Amino acid sequence: MFIIQWGKELSGEVRIGGSKNAGLPLLAACLLVKWKVQLSNVPDILDVHDFIHFLKSLWSVVDFQDDVLTLDNSYLSLENIDTSRIERTRAGIYFLAWLLYHFWEAHMPFPSGDKIGKRPIDEHINGYVWMWYSFKQTEKELLFAGSWSTDDVELMWYFAVSATINLILWAAVRKWTTTIKLAAFEPHIFNLIDMLRSLGTQIDIRYDHTIIVHGGDEFKKDTKHEVISDYLQSGTFAIIAALTAKDYIDIHRARIDDLAAFLHKLHATWVKTENLWNDTLRVYRAKQLKAVDIQTNIFPGFPTDLMQPFTVLMTQCEGVSRIHEILYEGRLSSLVEYERLGCSPRIINLHEAKIEGPCELVGNIVNSWDLRAGAAMVIAGLIAKGETKVENVYWINRWYDDFLGKLQWLWAQIEEREVT
Repeated sequence: MFIIQWGKELSGEVRIGGSKNAGLPLLAACLLVKWKVQLSNVPDILDVHDFIHFLKSLWSVVDFQDDVLTLDNSYLSLENIDTSRIERTRAGIYFLAWLLYHFWEAHMPFPSGDKIGKRPIDEHINGYVWMWYSFKQTEKELLFAGSWSTDDVELMWYFAVSATINLILWAAVRKWTTTIKLAAFEPHIFNLIDMLRSLGTQIDIRYDHTIIVHGGDEFKKDTKHEVISDYLQSGTFAIIAALTAKDYIDIHRARIDDLAAFLHKLHATWVKTENLWNDTLRVYRAKQLKAVDIQTNIFPGFPTDLMQPFTVLMTQCEGVSRIHEILYEGRLSSLVEYERLGCSPRIINLHEAKIEGPCELVGNIVNSWDLRAGAAMVIAGLIAKGETKVENVYWINRWYDDFLGKLQWLWAQIEEREVT
């Protein structure tokens, strides 16, 4: 658990680390490179270490120091493949492309992940089936086998993020042209595309969410690439600054351009920000907050991953704020945790809720339902009077790069303690 003391006057600056959503697809892409790969700005999170464990089981030589990860894939083998640790992350499915390319079969654990609602993998399965692969599913595994289609193909992906990534990885080593219509356009997808382009893959982008991959063959040259910083962490710390800063907090490597929809709503609550040089966002402490309505959407809309942290800000806004979560039916359930802190949001249905504020939050024991809900409870603990204990912080440690350390650097009174 995290134990947090009321602390409304944080100060300093924070440097945002690498994006989980970008780093994991890039690690999967590294397997497509025959020789040496170096990734910089890699987040030091549990999911990355689970991926490293899997890569080492394939005889990839891996070194991870500070935020730089190097791999040598000269002698890959399936002899000792171990998928035991990637089964607890949905991103493990990104390794399908490499397995099918090299071995014409793949046995992958059914993807897990945080509990934010239904997250079907039909698009992944259908994509490979449409490419002539056979598919079977057991209680615990996904089984694919066969060889790829020898034609140009066109698929409709309906903005599915992880499925878009999966198909790009597969299309990059396929010798024909793959057209992905209604592809997702999240920043981490373009981080992957940039790496594949640096390796020689021709990838065309159209304004109507179409990605055209002119595939080639296995990449046989050393490469270096940088993982983009995590704009979702930037948004989280922007909320922290607005609620707790003595004066302001500077957020370095913020990826301000990726936060346009979020910042528009943040400004609507009367939070003041400044764009400084070198992608630094300065966020000032809000003296007064005005209620606002938000509706999540696919990028570049308001990020669903920032909806839950934003609800903490809503509890301090004057008036009634409304939430419309269009993507996941489980994300609003975590609002019940606010009742333990003295605030009572109203969940209207699986996708809509409203919060009337301002609420004076009082410390208590709360639960981290998932990654973003856990971050929200930490923020709530920073502004709640007294002591707040956030349990089940496994989710936070798994995906937020040194969240505890960054908060302590800002002078937050927060510590991690094992539950006995």
